[in-house]
Amino acid sequence: MIYLDNAATTKMKDSVIEAMLPYFSETFGNASSTYTSAGQAARKALTEARGKVASAIGAEEKEIFFTSGGSEADNWAIKGVALKNKDKGNHIITTTVEHHAVLHTCEFLEKQGFKVTYVPVDEFGMVNPKDIENAITDETILVSVMFANNEIGTINPIKEIGAICREKGVCFHTDAVQAAGAVPIDVKEMNIDLLSLSAHKFHGPKGVGALYIRRGVKLENLLHGGAQELGRRATTENVAGIVGMAQALAEAVDGMAEKTKKLVKLRDRIIDGILETVPYTRLNGHRTERLPNNTSFCFRYIEGESLLLSLDMMGYVVSSGSACTSGSLDPSHVLLGIGLPHEIAHGSLRASLSEFTTEEEIDSFINAVGPIVQRLRDMSPLYEGVEGKE
Repeated sequence: MIYLDNAATTKMKDSVIEAMLPYFSETFGNASSTYTSAGQAARKALTEARGKVASAIGAEEKEIFFTSGGSEADNWAIKGVALKNKDKGNHIITTTVEHHAVLHTCEFLEKQGFKVTYVPVDEFGMVNPKDIENAITDETILVSVMFANNEIGTINPIKEIGAICREKGVCFHTDAVQAAGAVPIDVKEMNIDLLSLSAHKFHGPKGVGALYIRRGVKLENLLHGGAQELGRRATTENVAGIVGMAQALAEAVDGMAEKTKKLVKLRDRIIDGILETVPYTRLNGHRTERLPNNTSFCFRYIEGESLLLSLDMMGYVVSSGSACTSGSLDPSHVLLGIGLPHEIAHGSLRASLSEFTTEEEIDSFINAVGPIVQRLRDMSPLYEGVEGKE
């Protein structure tokens, strides 16, 4: 198997599993039971993990709050700010190409009486900071713009958007689920008030994430019950998962420049190889301002799902877009958002790499794609007579 679906989820590292193991058996105490030695040991691990996550994004330890994943962090950030500030205003700004954890949360709030502006993006999937600035009104209480797109990999000008929000006194949230551990993040320098991340995107365990909440930012709790997470998120802490996430993120940040250099080389090898060998193909997303591990294409005259299944039968694990919408027959809202017509958007394929990906795997993948695409086109009535006409 050649695994090229790391934007959906990543393989856990052995070092991460090793770091987690003691908290399943030896140090299994409840981190909230601080009156016992077992609880104190678990609490110590929790504190150390919080510090590691904070350090990785330039935050303070007490600004990190653990969640069950990126979707919960997105929900908490957006609903929390909206409910806490509804007396100040009812306007939220986001973009048309956000992850559904953001879009569906905004749609939910619209039903509660909030107004949401969905700012469009350019042909590369990038939002213009000026469009955000122009959309801000006296009623705006939150701007939520993803750090990097999960489908097409485009990286947004987060620092500029954050500066605009800071100047206007508007809270700024970014969904950094795809970016954390992949590109440098400094929440202070980038003027970020709230940031979501998820462990399984950077070789950590599934079912654990975090929300960075800048000191002084007020938001309502999403979960009510006990006093865990400084009273801001009730539920017994997943100590093993949290330890694993912290270990994985620390390793992802360590030596990031060298790993990025390798990934960019492999990424560009795929992009150049596919575009040079497969006609009627387009690259989705920005050519250079993109995640180091993301490639996304649209192949005209075929269905992406057919290509995906054909590659899977040959041992290549890729995707047609976001894993969270894989059951939908509709074309990607991201591809429609960058202006692609339905018939082209349906022919999409995403191949996403990790530090474990090799040149041999990349070359094998490139060599496999062309013949499959041609075979599928030969069976498509849409492709008849195309040769020689374009």
